[in-house]
Amino acid sequence: MPYAPIVIDRQALTIMDVPFPDLETLESVAEGLVSNMFEGYQPTKKGIEIIRDYCLGKLSFAQLMVAAKEKQYEE
Repeated sequence: MPYAPIVIDRQALTIMDVPFPDLETLESVAEGLVSNMFEGYQPTKKGIEIIRDYCLGKLSFAQLMVAAKEKQYEE
């Protein structure tokens, strides 16, 4: 699959139009996304929402694993 850049807007606090509450969380998620993109991960808006929610404590690790196993990030 070809490389597809992601749009990070630090002013609006969004990644691929997914809003973040603060710059620290945005940068943390962005760093993780970029790292995983080198391994072949193709981020989707839904996937970014799931990762953001996990980082914010809205999803437990168990819920994150269910989302990954069910490939909910592809929606």
